[in-house]
Amino acid sequence: MTSLFAGFFLSAIFSTMPSQTGDWEIVIGSIIVTLNEIASNYIYSYKKKHSNFSILYLLNFLRIGIIYGLFVDAFKLGS
Repeated sequence: MTSLFAGFFLSAIFSTMPSQTGDWEIVIGSIIVTLNEIASNYIYSYKKKHSNFSILYLLNFLRIGIIYGLFVDAFKLGS
């Protein structure tokens, strides 16, 4: 559960730091999505092969926290 909150905190950092200049939003967004998809592919392919995946379980919660935090920031900006 701590990984979920850490991911939420990291998403706040990811969404505010690069967008200070205003010209890096699309690049950083595409990098975050690409890293998210690579991590998702690795986590779920490893999960099918092995039954012991406690570190990947924490990484998955971190990934979900980042996605959730980015959605919350998007809704704040849209309103």
